[in-house]
Amino acid sequence: MLHGVDVSSHQTDFDTDGVDFVLIKSTEGRSYVNPKLKGQVDRARDAGCLVGFYHFLWPGHAKEQAAYFVDSTPEKAGDLLAADWEQTAEGTRASNADKDRFIREVKRLRPHHRVLLYCNRTFWLDHDTSSYAGDGLWIADYVPEGRPRVEASWRIHQYTDRPLDKNVADFSSRQAMRAWAEA
Repeated sequence: MLHGVDVSSHQTDFDTDGVDFVLIKSTEGRSYVNPKLKGQVDRARDAGCLVGFYHFLWPGHAKEQAAYFVDSTPEKAGDLLAADWEQTAEGTRASNADKDRFIREVKRLRPHHRVLLYCNRTFWLDHDTSSYAGDGLWIADYVPEGRPRVEASWRIHQYTDRPLDKNVADFSSRQAMRAWAEA
């Protein structure tokens, strides 16, 4: 298993010691770009980490959100992309159809990048109706690392949010994860 973290603008400083990958919030909806994005990307790349970006998905306008995400997110071969599908601060959520449309549109706009779905166990079990996770499932379930309680195959497991979001990826080495990301 490889170890990684995911960060947003709330994590102005994060440690890359022992970290193989960093997933960074890039955008949200159709109007927010992470103001700390460049510094976070530089920190992760300087540490030799594989880098990924995620978009917090809002209800509706899935294709427009996908375009906003790819237009606002750095593009480098091997970077991962992800849809962050969870409840908004207003208590709403994108529909399953929005989630699927968003992932497919990001895949169309950046066909040479892996696109994943991030969601928690409740969303996967109770809100997902298509089991579509693009190129892989990034599942949040706060149980021992590498043991999420889902029957679906997964690529990344977020196992805690303390002191920040920590993840493991189901790859034997950084090289294996990079080879998958670049395929």
